[in-house]
Amino acid sequence: MASRGGDEPSSRSGSPDKEGGVSEDRSLLRQRLAIKELMDTEVTYLHVLQLCASDIRSRLQQLPQGDVDILFSNIDDIIKVNGRLLHDLQETASKEEEQVSLIGNLFLEFQEELEQVYKVYCASYEQALQLVEAYRKEPELQQEIQGVIEAVVPQAGSSGLGFLLVTPLQRITKYPLLLQKILENTPPDDSAYLVLQRATSALQDVNANINEYKMRKEVASKYTRVEHLSLRERLARINTHSFSKKTTRLSQLLKQEAGLVPRTEDKEFDDLEERFQWVSLCVTELRSNVAAYLDNLEIFLGCRPHECNLDIPGGPVVQYCNLARDLQLDAFLKFRQRLEGLVWRPLCSLARALVGPRNLIKKRLDKLLDFERVEEKLLEVGSMTYEEEATRHTYQALNSLLVAELPQFNELVMRWLGQILRTFVSLQRDLAKQVLQRAEGSMAQLPHHHLSEPAFGKLVEDELGQTSNQLRSFQETFEKVPPPPTTQPPRPGSERQAQALLSRYGPGKLYQVTSNISGTGTLDLTLRRGQIVALLQNKDTKGNSGRWLVDTGGQRGYVSAGKLQPYRTVPSEEELRGQARPHEDSRRLTPEPTRAPVLSVPTMTQVVAAYPFVARSSHEVSLQAGQPVTVLEAQDKKGNPEWSLVEVNGQRGYVPSGFLARAPSPAPWGWSPPS
Repeated sequence: MASRGGDEPSSRSGSPDKEGGVSEDRSLLRQRLAIKELMDTEVTYLHVLQLCASDIRSRLQQLPQGDVDILFSNIDDIIKVNGRLLHDLQETASKEEEQVSLIGNLFLEFQEELEQVYKVYCASYEQALQLVEAYRKEPELQQEIQGVIEAVVPQAGSSGLGFLLVTPLQRITKYPLLLQKILENTPPDDSAYLVLQRATSALQDVNANINEYKMRKEVASKYTRVEHLSLRERLARINTHSFSKKTTRLSQLLKQEAGLVPRTEDKEFDDLEERFQWVSLCVTELRSNVAAYLDNLEIFLGCRPHECNLDIPGGPVVQYCNLARDLQLDAFLKFRQRLEGLVWRPLCSLARALVGPRNLIKKRLDKLLDFERVEEKLLEVGSMTYEEEATRHTYQALNSLLVAELPQFNELVMRWLGQILRTFVSLQRDLAKQVLQRAEGSMAQLPHHHLSEPAFGKLVEDELGQTSNQLRSFQETFEKVPPPPTTQPPRPGSERQAQALLSRYGPGKLYQVTSNISGTGTLDLTLRRGQIVALLQNKDTKGNSGRWLVDTGGQRGYVSAGKLQPYRTVPSEEELRGQARPHEDSRRLTPEPTRAPVLSVPTMTQVVAAYPFVARSSHEVSLQAGQPVTVLEAQDKKGNPEWSLVEVNGQRGYVPSGFLARAPSPAPWGWSPPS
């Protein structure tokens, strides 16, 4: 009995050690099974992705390429990342003692890459599901797609395309669970425990960040959508809720402008927005300039002088026409096509890409006003409704998305813009090179083809300088020649009034109105074209020399000095005839010298120049006062009576008709009028 009693304690004391060893073995076994599950499922998952990318995607030829891009998104990037991950996981099998620690470190290394590729795929997943639903509404198309998938991946079953598309989402969410399973079967005192714990937490953060990114993208997709609504449809969307929301935003904005409430400042976003606006302006300006360039190119291509009959036989003209025709039909047309395809269309696409961010920036301001109002209420009341909390989250998601992606977008647009500019320059260079190559044969026929480029440039510069000097000299000569006085015919019944002004003020004070004047001020006069006035003062009371004080013979007031010209008096035939009698000093005002058509000149009078005239072109002839002229035509070729064709000293040319007057002709020799 004693011996049995002595054996019992020994038996009981060995039992816990044995049970602890069995427990450790079980945990280690479960750990190995969890690691094996991680690797086996990774192999299967990667195989399914490769089937999608290679076999299924290539067999869906009946779908538009745009749909295929949306369905499979960045699956190629996922295959690359997960392929490297699987390769590194399999290498840990050779180091069994450190395998758990190596697996933890491996997922920590791949944390950022996994997040980058999977968040892009998850963000486009909803759009892919919409396409799948659309295909289900077309039975024939759905049957073709289902047949392709069942032939490649039989395990997809009736779910078909939806089963394949959801696989990456399921995989990224399963990584934390698989790591957690390994962690649960790892002793806390093991050196790999902390590393595996950090890896599990990191993969959980990856999933949280993907969800956050997906929510931002959904918000962005909602507000970047461009809707072309009619006025009636816009008015139909106005309701009590939308009106109240806009009123609240306007009230918040007015309070900020008045300084009643502080404005939320975000320097980081403000800098990004300023950069975006600058980039947007560059794109808009370049697009406008390229559009003008294309319009001018169309005008240039529409001008075809080589198709006109130049009436110059043979020689360089024929070579020019051949070269111009060749360039017009080939080189310039290809240049325009390349310009439209490589510059204009990408530039228009870039301009359209700016619409979405521009709408988001505008919507952010609206959501910021809502956010500030909710924050004020939260400080005052200490609580908020579910709708107000959703408003806060919407602004925070929108702001975070813009702050995260605007820098990348601005940089991408600048690279795109730079590439477009480089392409434009390359096209110009290619065109110049092509034109020079085709013109080599014709250039040998030019008179200065033997000159070097610097010598030819000097020749052109000298020729342009000489021509410029000649043009400047002609301009100076032209400006020195005063314009001829164009006295307007007096209004009927104004002879007596003009005579009164002449006798009162003298001929040096008389002026004639060149165009109708409508007085706007109290002291301004309203005058008709051709009316004669006398100058009283060549400035107004404020010293303005542009307004003159005049007398019409009945009224006094101010008129514009630019609408007055000196009125000239011309001697009548009686005065010319009475030059031998100095005691007769009567004069008569006439608005302009009497024109003298050839057929109407009396036999006892002749036409003389009443004023000197200096010819300004080869079509005109100079006159001196009192010089006799012969009137050939009393009008120009267009029938304008203001110019007459005359002959003076054997020269023919045009002179103003107003410069001519009739004068008494000397009596023929051997004949005298009766007494």
